[in-house]
Amino acid sequence: MPDTLDPITQVTTVDSPIGPLTLMARDGQLTHLVMEDQAHAVTPPPGSQRDDDVFAKVAIQLDEYFAGERRDFDVAMTLEGTDFQRRVWAQLCAIPYGETISYGELARRVGNPNAARAVGLANGRNPVAVIVPCHRVIAADGTLGGYGGGMARKVHLLDLERAHRS
Repeated sequence: MPDTLDPITQVTTVDSPIGPLTLMARDGQLTHLVMEDQAHAVTPPPGSQRDDDVFAKVAIQLDEYFAGERRDFDVAMTLEGTDFQRRVWAQLCAIPYGETISYGELARRVGNPNAARAVGLANGRNPVAVIVPCHRVIAADGTLGGYGGGMARKVHLLDLERAHRS
């Protein structure tokens, strides 16, 4: 029998230029943004309920971002991960719109300059890509590196930001 004290996961799907985005929340806090065919994708748990209203603010902000009108998100989130992952995700939010940094630089910013590979793994486990901008991290040699949502999406997001960063 399920624990009735566990919060219900709310879920909705919004359209975007990079494909449908599945949003999940608990207690009004965004927990996941999942792209189609995303690596490490999470599916809504059994008992999830569709609730478009709880995501209205997120959907508006995503529309504004994809229109080039929003640079930062103001969304209540609960991101579950290790302390290290949460430090990495916090530093991702500090990367300015339209700019990129290397995995090594991100490792330095989280206090462990030798942890570029671990930073890459934490980056790949980001539960709310786009909003927490993991697409802004590239390899030290200037190549794009990887992206859990696929390289075409990473290129799209970086091009979008470069076109609107003025």
